Amino acid sequence: MTDLLSEAFAKASRLPENLQDELAETLLDELAWETRWNQTLGKSSDMLDEMAEEALDEFKSGRTTEKGFDEL
Repeated sequence: MTDLLSEAFAKASRLPENLQDELAETLLDELAWETRWNQTLGKSSDMLDEMAEEALDEFKSGRTTEKGFDEL
């Protein structure tokens, strides 16, 4: 465990129990989300590679147009 995380847990341990539980639920939700996100990326990496290649091919062949965010 890092020093910063240890410090955060030490400070959190001094909070009232209801706030500790809220913090724990938030942290566990974030960790679960991160796990799901990593699994999703792992499953789609081949598709993302293909899409990136296609976009690069379109750019190199002049089939793309540069636009700003307000033009999308």
